[in-house]
Amino acid sequence: GSEATWGHIQPTAVGMAVDEGKLSVDDPVIKFFPNDGPEKPSKNLQAMRVRDLLTMNTGHDVEVKLLPSPLGDKTSESTDKTWVQSFLAHPVTYKPGTHFHYNTPGSFMLSAIVQKVTGQTEAEYLRTRLFEPLGIEKLTWNANPQGISIGGYGLHLCTEDIAKFGQLYLQKGEWNGKQLLSEKWIAQATSKQVSNGSNPAGDWDQGYGFQFWRCRHNAFRGDGMSGQLCIVLPDQDAVIAITAKTGDMQNELNVIWDFILPALHEKALPADADSAAKLKVLLDKLEVPPAPATRPK
Repeated sequence: GSEATWGHIQPTAVGMAVDEGKLSVDDPVIKFFPNDGPEKPSKNLQAMRVRDLLTMNTGHDVEVKLLPSPLGDKTSESTDKTWVQSFLAHPVTYKPGTHFHYNTPGSFMLSAIVQKVTGQTEAEYLRTRLFEPLGIEKLTWNANPQGISIGGYGLHLCTEDIAKFGQLYLQKGEWNGKQLLSEKWIAQATSKQVSNGSNPAGDWDQGYGFQFWRCRHNAFRGDGMSGQLCIVLPDQDAVIAITAKTGDMQNELNVIWDFILPALHEKALPADADSAAKLKVLLDKLEVPPAPATRPK
């Protein structure tokens, strides 16, 4: 299948570590890095919890730039700080939990915390707990210069495997008769934890969970680089996985709501072998070239 660059499997590692009692969403972030923070951490930094990383409510007004950038951003800056140190040194302008601002370095910090409490990178930690049970074999997960899985992005896997991940969440953490992730975590991660807007027609204004976006039509999703999506529709018992390179993700979602959603029915359609054969020929020929690993200018 096509290769996707994605990161929303990452919070599943946090959920599994929570299920295993290795951390709590209410733990302070600086608790895990006693030697990496500022000598006098601000009150806001001290108040930042794992929950705030999960919900993109760290209190930052801009993302910290983590160097060297794995995306190949051209910069004249240099730093002797690790990524964790750079994050903890960044000004926390707002009280954590009060200001939604999408923050990929915050997702990286979750990966660093999982590595701290488990002694394994997220890629290693999830191998036997998630990837092998789901039959996900072909994957790579980029690491930062300190050997920590990047977390929020840099995970390369097949579109079919993204669909399996969505199916796991649709099935509330159960896979082949085994509970891989607690139903409680699934409910928390996919429900509206914080507000991120009020436009009823926008799929970026429906609320945010633990690294998952809420959507219209009572759906939730994980967004990947350049328009790669995993959309879970509990009401329709369906998962939609997309590998794409588009500059208009809202329009991408509009196509799903306008055309695919109305075509989903409670009962199976009559068998149509001729149409199924034509569809198979079409799908076998589909190919999406990998998107370049650069940020939009």
